[in-house]
Formats: sequence, C-alpha cells, structure tokens
Amino acid sequence: MFKHILVPVDGSSTAYKAIETAIAIAQAFKSAVSVIYVIDPYAFTGVGTDFSYGQAEYLSAATSEANQAIKTAKESFEAQGIAVTATVVEGHAIYRGILETAQSIPADLIVMGSHGRRGLEKLVLGSVAAQVLSHAHLPVLVVRD
Repeated sequence: MFKHILVPVDGSSTAYKAIETAIAIAQAFKSAVSVIYVIDPYAFTGVGTDFSYGQAEYLSAATSEANQAIKTAKESFEAQGIAVTATVVEGHAIYRGILETAQSIPADLIVMGSHGRRGLEKLVLGSVAAQVLSHAHLPVLVVRD
C-alpha cells in the first residue's frame, strides 16, 4: 500500500515516536524510507542587520543538530533491517521543504511528529505539522507525543 515513506525529523521526542511508527509501517508494507531534516537557511531574514553576524553560527549549529538527528533516525531504521536514505534539506519554510521533498522522491505517505516546538516558539512560528496537513496532497500520519 505505501511504497515510499517520508519521515521528517527534528530531534524531538515526538519525532522519535514518529520514527517508531514509521518503522512498523515500513516493515508491514516493505516500504522504502527517506528521512529528512529541514533547515531554514534564512532564519534571520527580516530581523534586521543586527542579527546578520549570527547567520554563520546559526547555520553551523543547525547543520550539526540536523546531522545528529538524521544519524539517530537512520540508525533506528537500520537496526530493524530497513534500508533508509537520509538527507538534510534546505527550505525557506520547513513545511515547504517537507512537501517538496515528498513530491520529488516521490513519497506516498508522510509520517511525522505532531510538534517539536513548545511554548512561545510554537505560538510565534506555528506548527509545522499543521502546515503540512493543510498543504499536503498525500496522506500524512501525525504521531502525538
């Protein structure tokens, strides 16, 4: 039924629950799996030049965090005998990066955590899962924490 599953991760505990769910689905349907971590390379756009000095530091930290999350996810799938491709993707909006990747690979299911942000950050930036749900043209399974 599901030939290719896309699993966006962000290093959160909810993302790890989504990985566990995606493992079960991939085993049941013998699905291919792709794991991505989306980095917004323009996180400081519109904040002003006072923050431009931090762009390189932000990208370095974000890339390091992404690589760790991708590595952990990949190891989880491989430990269960599931072949997985894992990449870091850049996208101006994280949900767009997820949906563009889903279209390009092509995935027929997205399995993702309900949220990685908490508190004020979630209020200001919104829920990536909600944005994916409202713009997706394929099934999306949202796993709650």
